[in-house]
Amino acid sequence: MTPEPHLLPNGRVLRYSYRERLVHWLAGFSYVYLLLTGLAFWSPWLFWIAVVLGGATVSRELHPWAGLVFVAAVLMMYRMWASGMKESPADAAWWKAVRHYIRNEDEQMPSADRFNPGQKLLFWGFLWNGLLLLLSGVILWFPQYIPWSLRFLRYLAVIVHPVCALLTIGLFIIHVYMGAAIERGAFGSVIRGDVSRAWADRHHHTWYRQLLRDSEARK
Repeated sequence: MTPEPHLLPNGRVLRYSYRERLVHWLAGFSYVYLLLTGLAFWSPWLFWIAVVLGGATVSRELHPWAGLVFVAAVLMMYRMWASGMKESPADAAWWKAVRHYIRNEDEQMPSADRFNPGQKLLFWGFLWNGLLLLLSGVILWFPQYIPWSLRFLRYLAVIVHPVCALLTIGLFIIHVYMGAAIERGAFGSVIRGDVSRAWADRHHHTWYRQLLRDSEARK
């Protein structure tokens, strides 16, 4: 069982458990490897990346296995977080004010739960694109098992795989930028696991207030 987020005795808030952080970084590191080797295969100008990572043969052999690790991690995140990633009525107001989020004008943002709508979009984007990458990747991994009568699947996989990869690259860039530059303290939370109470109240007010109510109820 993954421990529920809760108030810590040192005046901080547990945002992500050890298991959540472990799965997050498993997905992150496997994705970066997929990104680098995928770019090496995609363009001759970037083939040097494969050379740096051990050579073309090693990269070609490990790329699909890293893909399996990534998808497994994404599915584990789905099991842990799917219930908190559902759309809520408050999400529409958040999206209308998203320009204030980008500008770090947090005082003008509507209250957010544990995951804000932007994080929800990222989550579902990686989940669905990850599954499409898996399906198309398996076809590209074992094309010899695709009957000639179903050869259109090979052509489809050649299109779907890079398109979904490019979509995840866009999501990845946004995720890193938002976590490291916009929502200050978010990056540290997936390393240490905890955040300050002020940070929780500022960025995820609805979630923080629920934690306070739960803490009072347990007393």
